Amino acid sequence: MTATTVMSTDDVAPAERAGLWREWIYRHFGGLDSDLYGDTEFDGRMAASHAGDVILTRLDANRHRVVRTPQMARGSSAGYLKIVAPWRGSAQVEQQGRTATARYGGWVIYDTTGSYSIANPERAEHLIVMLPKDQMAERGVRLGDLMARHVGGANGISRIALDTMRSTYQELPNMSEAAARGAGELIMQLVRLSLLELSGQETAVTQREALKDRIRDHVASHLRDPQLSIDSIARALNCSKRHLFNAFAGDDVTLAGYIQRQRLEACVRDLREHAPGGRPITEIALSWGFSNLSHFSRVFRDHIGMSPSEFRLRPQASR
Repeated sequence: MTATTVMSTDDVAPAERAGLWREWIYRHFGGLDSDLYGDTEFDGRMAASHAGDVILTRLDANRHRVVRTPQMARGSSAGYLKIVAPWRGSAQVEQQGRTATARYGGWVIYDTTGSYSIANPERAEHLIVMLPKDQMAERGVRLGDLMARHVGGANGISRIALDTMRSTYQELPNMSEAAARGAGELIMQLVRLSLLELSGQETAVTQREALKDRIRDHVASHLRDPQLSIDSIARALNCSKRHLFNAFAGDDVTLAGYIQRQRLEACVRDLREHAPGGRPITEIALSWGFSNLSHFSRVFRDHIGMSPSEFRLRPQASR
């Protein structure tokens, strides 16, 4: 069976967690500096496994940032193409003057042989996949042009690649070493195909993905504003509402639905973190931009299958 390496702050004194986490991040990812946005409280976990030459890590931690400086990149002996695919939260990758954001259902790829930074501005649960760069070359594809790009995950080969990365990580403990190596080779081939497809996409498609990233970033930073709307986003991004709608064309949710879903998920997180008798449900809903409480209760029930008060009373909701 494939071994898993686990690192967790659960049994570490609170005052020592930040320093130990920085050390783990530096060692596990081959040279990364990190900070916690100035926060004084922190908890985090990493669980890593190998699928042949591919390294898959599940990271669950409070908000934090990581930076790989040019000096760190030069001092590294191994080069990887690295993928971040969130289960929860978001990751904003900056490299080579480009910025791309990944959220649930998408992934971003970047190159550890160059400098980069990654912002995780909220609690994050990510799958991080490291692929040996020397095995990832694809004829006719300029890898440098594809770094810090939102590859996809919603459909097509990038969706198959994402599903395979996730399922491989989850099943690795049950795989033999030979099976794990084969799964790693499959992941590399699917990522190669995804990059090949991305390199040949038409300009209109990449522009739409770039606009969608800008929309998501704006929504994330204004989610608490009850005035956040299609009109306000169009004004802020200086584009027409038609372009906003087109950016989400083909998705399983409209832009308005996306905003509502993000607000609901934020309320769910707060309800989990505040026990019954703590922060009032009304206050939580208002703090995330809901102004009509009956509407909030109705859409929350549609989203979760129970009312906010019923959800809060579940033992697993308060943790």
